[in-house]
Amino acid sequence: MRRICDEEMDGTIDLEVIDVYRQPQLAVEHQVVAAPTLVKLLPLPIRRIIGDLSAADRVLHGLDIMPLSAPENHS
Repeated sequence: MRRICDEEMDGTIDLEVIDVYRQPQLAVEHQVVAAPTLVKLLPLPIRRIIGDLSAADRVLHGLDIMPLSAPENHS
């Protein structure tokens, strides 16, 4: 996820990694029921991705975030 933030979002994202075993109260607060889970809090709406985060395009699409280097639409 750090790579995606650095490469696709020009490092403009605040990313906080939480260990749900060390801070279970945060898992409850953010309704995390499986690991790994990525939670985008802002801008609203809140989005969650559970599981594999290795495909940058799928992660960004799932979070409804447009990467800086978005492909042009040629339709």
